[in-house]
Amino acid sequence: MPSLKALKNRIASVKSTQKITKAKQMVAAAKLRRAEERASEARPYTERMEAVLANLAADAKDMPGAPGLLRGTGKDETHLLVVATADKGLCGAFNSSIVRLAREHIARLQREGKRVKIITVGRKGNDQLKRLYGEEIVWKTDFTQIRQIGFHEAHAIAQKVLAMFDAGDFDVATLFFGKFKSVVSQIPTAQQIIPAVAPEGAAPPDLKGAVYDYEPDEAGILKALLPRYVAVQIFRALLENVASEQAASMTAMDNATRNAGEMIDKLSLQYNRARQAQITKELIEIISGAEAL
Repeated sequence: MPSLKALKNRIASVKSTQKITKAKQMVAAAKLRRAEERASEARPYTERMEAVLANLAADAKDMPGAPGLLRGTGKDETHLLVVATADKGLCGAFNSSIVRLAREHIARLQREGKRVKIITVGRKGNDQLKRLYGEEIVWKTDFTQIRQIGFHEAHAIAQKVLAMFDAGDFDVATLFFGKFKSVVSQIPTAQQIIPAVAPEGAAPPDLKGAVYDYEPDEAGILKALLPRYVAVQIFRALLENVASEQAASMTAMDNATRNAGEMIDKLSLQYNRARQAQITKELIEIISGAEAL
């Protein structure tokens, strides 16, 4: 059995840990509100762009002058996976769930004989993927030196992806991120961004019977719109990730705080029993010594 001093030191250590987890929980809760607002504010623009894309793509996809970002390369041999995770841990299974989805996708593609290339956005995703797929990682970036992610960071990632596509480095690009649903639910999501496809449920806008003439034509509009669409999708994924990370961190720190409290209670009970046993032993020794005299 541990000594009283060892138990006392351990109780003090767990109490210190509990203070840290409680503080991190409060910080994550404060950051979550703003992150959730930013993610919610970005959704209407993204959804509207998806609706416009669905409307234009329906007519332009099979046109001879359709942009490559819409019709693709005509092949399905090389896949680029853009895996976006957080830069920090202590957020439960948030990072590992995204990486797990990416690994499943990679394993399926490799079984089908496809070639895989990976871009990691976030330090944690890179740390986990490089153990098995270090040779497939062609580029990595993180935001450890940035206080708040903006469109500039998403645009830089999009430019890298678009440059690789123009160079013929891949045929299909898929974006992996954690979609924020609620404080207790963050959904690992895979979304194809090249060739651009309207997500399921993205209905064309209701024109209410009106007929529109596009100037320039659909292909010309899509040629200018599609690169921005890729950047917007990446930006949205980054904002969803920030909100999901803070929600997962708040939940994880809340669980850690409660677990620390339960451990303190158990250690305190063990300490009190050991102290009571020691006092009883000392009393028996005193009484035995008095009787011997």
